[in-house]
Amino acid sequence: MSIPAALAASPNAAAQPSGGPPIEFMFKQIMDAVHKSQIEIAELRSECHELRQANASLERQVREGLQNNSSRLGTPGFTTPAPGSPQLRAKSPFLSPNTVPSLAVPPSIYVPSPLSDNALTQFPFGVREIPGFWVVIPAGGAGTRLWPLSREEHPKFLLDLTLKGRSLIQATWDRLIPLSSAARTAIVAGPAHVKSITEQLPDLLAHNLFCEPSAKESMAAIGLAAAVLAVRDPNAIIGSFAADHMISGDDAFLSAVAEAVEVAKKDYLVTIGIAPSHPSTGFGYVRLGEKVGLQDAPNARLVSSFKEKPDARTAAAYIKTGNYRWNAGMFVVKAAFLMELLKEYKPELHDGLQQIARAWADEGLRQKVLDEVWPGLEKIAIDHAVAEPAALDRRVAVVPATFGASACPRGAVVEDVFADA
Repeated sequence: MSIPAALAASPNAAAQPSGGPPIEFMFKQIMDAVHKSQIEIAELRSECHELRQANASLERQVREGLQNNSSRLGTPGFTTPAPGSPQLRAKSPFLSPNTVPSLAVPPSIYVPSPLSDNALTQFPFGVREIPGFWVVIPAGGAGTRLWPLSREEHPKFLLDLTLKGRSLIQATWDRLIPLSSAARTAIVAGPAHVKSITEQLPDLLAHNLFCEPSAKESMAAIGLAAAVLAVRDPNAIIGSFAADHMISGDDAFLSAVAEAVEVAKKDYLVTIGIAPSHPSTGFGYVRLGEKVGLQDAPNARLVSSFKEKPDARTAAAYIKTGNYRWNAGMFVVKAAFLMELLKEYKPELHDGLQQIARAWADEGLRQKVLDEVWPGLEKIAIDHAVAEPAALDRRVAVVPATFGASACPRGAVVEDVFADA
């Protein structure tokens, strides 16, 4: 049997896709991606170890506080039920509505925990819900930082990266729902993620899911929620918390949010500053200013300035002073006051969002206005749009907090996912 002339003339023709890039080039791209993933996983393991150390320190403080509670003077601090859900060890970080069985939750027990440099709290014993407080969870992402686990249509906040049977957005919902209830918890997401979010959060009310037509950074997303909620409730206080953060120490976290609400009532834009456990280059930093001097918020300080994500040496210098906290992008503010700041510092963005908010209740008109207005909105982060200029005008406060946090994938406990896979 004769060999075709074209094949005989080119023995490597079968290895060269017609009209496509060389296989060597494609292989190099794959290896580069694998190498990058290995570096990120190594960073994750290192920061995971540090986060566990911080968590162990918090647990030790809780135990000591419990032991000394009978002899300690003053308030025992905010008390919260210890997590009751058993740790379901899932076999995959991908969740579907039917993959997690119903679990029996054992009775909760209460333990005290310290908060920053004061033990005071806005919560009466056993009471959590804050009247008039709305939780806003911006849920966006291109699905590139944990590829191939996360993808554009299935970003990391939809994954169960801790293998406890709950995705990151579900864990965020669980953590914050005691403060607001489902009636006052809103999600801002793109159209590609709406279906998955509604499947994972069956208690999310349809009118509290705000769909942004395209990604416009955090100011447009948070501003959309603030504008719509200010129409519904002119006195609403909103707290914005990313869908993919991992928190260690819910006790101190909830207390910090409660204190931030008290500060926000006085017309401040309030951020929550996390005590740094190491000189991280993955977070921006907040420089602490003078104390605000509110009796109901004894830990609150003015923000002296915001700092962009630094290099390791600069981060170490920040920590050495003791005057800096991590800026994890958590903001608490009156919805109407945020719109006032936006009107002052970014008037065109303010006007566009207000136009959308006025049409939001009418679904037909809403889509028409979104199509007309949204593409022209400025793409900018809330830090640059309002937080930094308002800090110069002494209108931004920070509540220093003692809980541990990480923005996935850096510092997340992805190590466990691969260790038990």
